[in-house]
Amino acid sequence: MTQIDYSAFDTPGRGRGLLELLRYRYLLSVLIGKTTSLRYRNSVLGWFWSYVRPTVQFLVYYLVIGQVLQMHRRVEDFPLYLFCGIVVVNLFNEAFGAATRSIVANKALVRKIYLPRELFPIAAIIGAFTHFLPQLAVLLVVSVAFFGWVPSFLTVGLVLGGLALVLLFVSGIGLLFSAVNVRFRDASNLVDIVRTISTWASPILYTWVMVKDVAQDIPWIFHLYMTNPVTVAVEMFHHAFWESTVREGAALGWPPGMGWYVLSALAVVLVALLVGQFVFRRCERTFAQDL
Repeated sequence: MTQIDYSAFDTPGRGRGLLELLRYRYLLSVLIGKTTSLRYRNSVLGWFWSYVRPTVQFLVYYLVIGQVLQMHRRVEDFPLYLFCGIVVVNLFNEAFGAATRSIVANKALVRKIYLPRELFPIAAIIGAFTHFLPQLAVLLVVSVAFFGWVPSFLTVGLVLGGLALVLLFVSGIGLLFSAVNVRFRDASNLVDIVRTISTWASPILYTWVMVKDVAQDIPWIFHLYMTNPVTVAVEMFHHAFWESTVREGAALGWPPGMGWYVLSALAVVLVALLVGQFVFRRCERTFAQDL
């Protein structure tokens, strides 16, 4: 009887998780292109919506929080402070929502062929990042033109560090919720609630000093608040843009123990990636049936 060597073949449905992204990078690029091209298909304004939505959001928050509640009196150059935080949270919200919907949105492919299913949430996150870039470009132009911002190695490093923190964190929880959403569609509703809260869960419409003052009798609340990777990323953006342009007496400085908060945020990101990958690998076995 002829013996067939199966060593060159892979067992369908069994992969190496996120490590497969390098092997399937061409397919990943195709999925990213598909996500980007379909986003504004048959839209009159097209990519211009990437500018309109954050601009409207900024104006609403600035008029209500900055003018009506007089926040601009407590924070110098409040428009820049506000916009620094908005762009970070918008990246988180956009990527988180897109990643959660990614498997269900591509159910036709998931049912028909095998490919690493991690490609779908990661492609969705990268697609959200590409639509975040116009907002970052506006922030850069406004900072330079109106506030005299001058880039340096430190400020560029803070921006890149904040972006990496948000993208890695959302990759972990995106894997988790995209898998859970296949079986329990309630997950998307929970994600919408998280996205609503996220704007208020980081120092965007207020400062970290206000939170510390309120929680001075219960300090662990402030410590928990500062371990949020999105909060740490927002503070990195504040220091990269806002802190480097305001006068010295108006700057808030880093929260006490910021180094420990950065390490804690990195630990949260690592746990999110490990848990997200574990749950995703366990759930992907039944994706085709559940879809």
